[in-house]
This record gives sequence, structure tokens and C-alpha cells, in this order.
Amino acid sequence: MAALTMTGLRIDVSATGNDIVDDVDFMIEPGQVLGLVGESGSGKTTVGLAALGHSRRGATISAGGISVDGHDMRGLDESALRKLRGSVVSYVPQDPGAALNPALRIGNQIMEVLQAHGYGANDAARRARVAEVMSEVLLPGTPTFLKRYPHQLSGGQQQRVGLAMAFACRPALIVLDEPTTGLDVSTQAHVLETVRQLCRQHSVAALYVTHDLAVVANLADRVAVMYAGRVVEEGPTAAIFANPGHPYTRHLVAAAPDMSGDRIMVGLAGRAPAPGSRPNACFFAPRCELVHDACRGGLPPLVEASPGHSVRCVIPFSVPERIERADQTPPAVIAAEHDAALSLDDICCSYTGHQVVHNVTFDVQRGECVALVGESGSGKSTLSKSIGGLHREWVGELRVSGKVLAQSSRDRSTKERLAIQYVFQNPYQSLNPRRTIGDSVARPLAVGGAGRSEQTRAVGEMLERVSLTAGYANKYPDQLSGGERQRAAIARALVSKPDVLICDEVTSALDVLVQAAIIDLLADLQRDLGLAMLFVTHNLPVVRSIARRVAVMADGKIVEFGLVEKILTDPEQEYTKRLLADTPVVPAG
Repeated sequence: MAALTMTGLRIDVSATGNDIVDDVDFMIEPGQVLGLVGESGSGKTTVGLAALGHSRRGATISAGGISVDGHDMRGLDESALRKLRGSVVSYVPQDPGAALNPALRIGNQIMEVLQAHGYGANDAARRARVAEVMSEVLLPGTPTFLKRYPHQLSGGQQQRVGLAMAFACRPALIVLDEPTTGLDVSTQAHVLETVRQLCRQHSVAALYVTHDLAVVANLADRVAVMYAGRVVEEGPTAAIFANPGHPYTRHLVAAAPDMSGDRIMVGLAGRAPAPGSRPNACFFAPRCELVHDACRGGLPPLVEASPGHSVRCVIPFSVPERIERADQTPPAVIAAEHDAALSLDDICCSYTGHQVVHNVTFDVQRGECVALVGESGSGKSTLSKSIGGLHREWVGELRVSGKVLAQSSRDRSTKERLAIQYVFQNPYQSLNPRRTIGDSVARPLAVGGAGRSEQTRAVGEMLERVSLTAGYANKYPDQLSGGERQRAAIARALVSKPDVLICDEVTSALDVLVQAAIIDLLADLQRDLGLAMLFVTHNLPVVRSIARRVAVMADGKIVEFGLVEKILTDPEQEYTKRLLADTPVVPAG
């Protein structure tokens, strides 16, 4: 019997009846992992939650069947569903820190799950199960460790505790919603290996919701691709990546960063139609280079194009011309030698007297991008914030265009502050929700003393340059997608024409298509404006697409530094070799 069967699933906006997702059919066998992929807003998480018999506020499961281990999830009341959630079907959310109760010790939280579902004959049996499941997720089951609170654990340890809670009652199905998005590659590799082993050893089926194709390629047995609330392709993982049937899937694969450097990341213009504005035709047609009259004659059905491989397209397995042209080496980034825009000399950073960054020295040339990579806790963000004047407890010498800067941004002149601009990781938190985009982008100009008319002109020009339009100046952040918000944040950083741009994990929260567009935008701006860029990331394949040189950081020290081609293909340090080994990659088609 299948662990999960969905047939004809439809979920509507409660107020309007417009479909959020519709016609969703797939099956997951015990021990099998199905990767559910697609760009933000495609309906992935909505489908994942439906497997638990749940719909978000304002949404209604209006049609279709959902069967988990033989239980009809649509035919049960809320009380019956609560008994199944955790025992038959479990959920692992994206943010482990938010999912765990900060006021409860982790051992008690796992024990609560077992008690709530009556697992085990008594407390002694449940305590034994707690120790067992902690061992299964490769964490200590000792009393000392179980007495810790969530804040005393690293992000990877928190995510493993979340997995322990999800697997505690040995459910038939586990739904994982982007569980490794905020983790560095080494921690991610350990979490994914834990998921893989638990599913295989205990015949647990997994629905893995993600926008990270490399993770899916290395974890899932099958893949379902969603676009605008519909499954447009579903089949074996190897077949999906070797020969995608739908043009949208081909664009997803082409947008994934390439570690080898043999091809260019290809973005995709436009946005998927939202509920209520979806045409009676192929939803992807407005963005598809292969569109013709047959695509506008109605929504194509999902049909089996080859054994076990279904595609919702009238001309499956065709390759868009833009993707054919992408199989070429990315152009080299030209940097002016011996023209340092940013110089670090023996920088040491501390927190309340405890040194965490040690003796960092390197330059970033004008027109060059240097990537700063390493695991979480390696000191990357502390160093970058020190450069930006956001962390003041550091010593050493920092120069921008040859001029020595003070430690804190408060002690720097306005001109010096505007010479270094910072783009933050989360596009949803980096813009003031009460300011229009125009006001936010104009803020550096206002600080620099520019007049209102000059601000308006410069804001319009910069919004156009980052592939938005001047009309976005009147919008508020909640009216923009994640990718549009990140573009607005980049516009704000560049409007004052800085010498140095610091990008701190700017693509980690974005899906692959938006990520490709942002990387392409940054590379263009870097070349056009002669920017010196420090690109902080734990995504090594992205480094290949944008950086000229890379600094590898471990335990607060630069352990390897050099040209990207050399470091990513022939590293000298064991630490770098391990990072590369732990990095999942999309297989070549």
C-alpha cells in the first residue's frame, strides 16, 4: 500500500473560489523520497501541508483525495487529524529555531510527542525511544544533552532535533518543507544523509518540498515539478535531470548554479500567473520560447510521455534556444590589477573580548568579485559586518580606495559610509514595510544631501538598471515578490555609487530562477560600474558563476585563497576538499 496517494487535489482561495492548486496527482511508496520542486508561489508548501489534512488560513481543500497509509485525510475531523499528525504523518518545517519551543528542554519536547500519541507501554519505554531516536539522527542521547534548550544548539543540531521529533513515532510519511535552506553545506549534507538513512531503514516515505534542485538530485527517488499550482512534470529523478520533458523544468535545471563552470546560469523573465488570473491555456505559455497555437487551446493534460515519466506539454522534450546557448563557459570577470578598492590588513574581530576572526589580510580589486565562503560560525558575517561598520569590536587596518576607515560606521564620514554598501540575506526584512520602494532606495541619497528632484531621477534610473521599472518607486515591499525585493535592496545599495558592495548570503532565500537572475544582475552591474564586490556565501556553485577569487574561511581564519578555478577544482586544504565533497550538485544532462 502506498504511504501517500493524492488524486485530483484542488485547494481554493476561500473568499473567491479561485484555485491555488488543482489537478495534483502523485503517489509515494514506503521508503521512497519524492522531491516537490518549483519556484516560490508554485504551490509546493500548500500541497505539502495538504498531506497533513491541513490548509492555511484563507484556503480550503475543495476536491480530490488524500490518503496517508490508508487513512482518508479529507474524511476526518480535526480531533482525528490531530491523532494522526505525528504518529502517521509528520512535518519538519523550514526554520528549526521557530519550530522548537524555546522554553522546553529538547528531551522533554521529544517525550511530549511520544506521550501525546501513546507511543510505548510506559515512560521507561518512551525514554528508551528518546535515546534511540537521538542516536538515529546522530545526536547524543545523554541526559546532559537532552537537558539543553534549543538556543544552546547549533542550527544543524536544532534541525536534527526536529527530525527526531518527526521520526519519534515511526510515521508512515514525513513532509519536509525546505529543511536545509539556512544551513551550510556540511551541516546540510549531514541532515540529508540522516533523512536518507531513516527513510530507507524504517520504510518511511518522504515528501521533500524545496527549490534546491541539487538537493533533490542527490536525495529524491522521484521528482514532481510544480508551476502555477499544477504538476507539470513527474518522473524518476535521473530521467528528470537527464532529459527534462517540460520547458519550465529545463529552465529550472539551467538556472541551477554549475560547479564545473562549463555552462552559464540562465534566468527566466516574467512571473507565473497568480490565482484568479490563470488563463484557459498553458500557464507557462507567456514565458515559453516554444509557444505556438496549440498551447493556447486549453490547459494541456498531464500525460505519460515515457514509462513512468509524465509531462503537461503539447511538445515535450523540446529544448528552448536560450538554454542551448547556455552550454558555454561564463565570461571572465575583468579586474584592474593593483587597483585595490578594498584592503584588509591583519583584521582581528572579537565579541566581548573573545577573538573569533584572526589576522585576515586580502584585497579586492576594482571591478573584481571576491567570494568569502565557509561553514556557519566560520566568521564570514562577522568579518563582512566589520568591514561595513556594523560590528565595531575589531582591530587592524581597513582601507577603501586607499583611505583608512574607522571601526564603527558612526565614526566614519558620510562619504565613507556611502562608499561601502551592504545587501542583506533576507529580502523580506531588509526593506522598511512602511516606506515606499522609492523612499527606501532614495535614503542613501538623502543622507548624502541630494535634492528631491535629483533623488527622484536617480531612483528611477537605478530601478530600471536592476530590471524593475520606475513605477516600482510607488509600491510598498509587501507588493513585491522576494526577487523583486532583493532587486530593490540592491538598487538602494548602488544608488549612491559606492566603491565596495558587500553581499551577505543574498540568494540563499531565493528559488533557482530568481537566484540566477540576481547573480546575472550583480555580474552585469559589477562590470558596468566597476564595483568591487565581497560576496559572502556558503553556496559554492554560485561562487563559480560570479567570483574571480575566493577566500575559504574556517574557525575565523582564511585557510585558502586564490582564483576560483584553482580552488574549486584543485584545492590544497582538507577543509576546502570537505566543503566541495559535501556540496550537492545538479548532474549534467
